[in-house]
Amino acid sequence: MKHRYVFLILVLTVFVLAGCGAEPAPNTTTPPANTGTSSPDAYSTPSMVTDEAGFEHAISKDGVWIICLLNDLTFDKELVLDGEFSNGRKDDNGNDILQRKIALYEQDSNRNITARYTLTIPKLTINSPNASIQHGTFKGDLYVNAPNFQLVDTTVEGNVYFASEEIKNSFTMDDDSKISGEQKVQ
Repeated sequence: MKHRYVFLILVLTVFVLAGCGAEPAPNTTTPPANTGTSSPDAYSTPSMVTDEAGFEHAISKDGVWIICLLNDLTFDKELVLDGEFSNGRKDDNGNDILQRKIALYEQDSNRNITARYTLTIPKLTINSPNASIQHGTFKGDLYVNAPNFQLVDTTVEGNVYFASEEIKNSFTMDDDSKISGEQKVQ
């Protein structure tokens, strides 16, 4: 229980310090040109999840950019990771960085992983761009409909299906990640 509070305090401290670090940009008198691209659905902070209802809300289009599990979770229904979220940072051009993360772990103040969790869902559909699942075990099949999906130090006990060859080609996983089933376009 102590680790959970330390982790929560650490995450909140990082966000407070990140917000205090930069000087605001001066106001401009001309509005930026409309590029035709949509803006993120939401800007949000992490959600610490301990139950099924909290997880379902956190992954919805009304949820948050980072979903942190604090224990194993099991579902007997299909779920969808939906929406576009900014992680609160900007790229070199000043645009919001879109990201979505399912964190299957806890860490200490030195960012050492202190606990890993298992998320069991028969079918999880990934509709959020730049989404990742990190540092734990996912049991079930992943259906990836958005580009730049990542696995980081994650074991998938199931299959990973991609909506197109382009989406499959944008997928990455590190050397510590494993997929027990097949990876294919479907």
